[in-house]
Amino acid sequence: MDLRKLKTLIDLVSESNISELEITEAEGKVRIVKAAAVVAAPAAMAAAALPTAQVGGGAAQGAPAAAAEPAAPAEPPGQVIKSPMVGTFYRAASPGAKAFVEIGDEIKTGQPVCIIEAMKIMNEIEADCSGKIVRILCENGQAVEFGQPLFIVE
Repeated sequence: MDLRKLKTLIDLVSESNISELEITEAEGKVRIVKAAAVVAAPAAMAAAALPTAQVGGGAAQGAPAAAAEPAAPAEPPGQVIKSPMVGTFYRAASPGAKAFVEIGDEIKTGQPVCIIEAMKIMNEIEADCSGKIVRILCENGQAVEFGQPLFIVE
């Protein structure tokens, strides 16, 4: 892989909300991982992260996976609809439109509950369970991570 292309990829990862990027091409495989810095501050504050790059397979060198990860908060009771991707969370299809779901709404499996914008593509997220929405855990326009809880359903 071209060194300029590798530098560009490292810059993109360091400036974005993603924590890991893996690209496989004919010449080989590149995996870029942000190493999260341990910070004694509230979880709501973003931790500074430095990108590390590795060409080839295996774990990232110099990036302790378990020690650098903050303790995950306990999952709330009920079924959780999680983000299937990194992106920006939107409750409605457009700025003036009605939200897909509100607290107290009954939903069915496969029903759209929100949109996550990723790389300028609007991805409609469908419920993976049925029940009643009891909590909405994200604000409109908020950046979300892969696996981040979005809704609590009972």
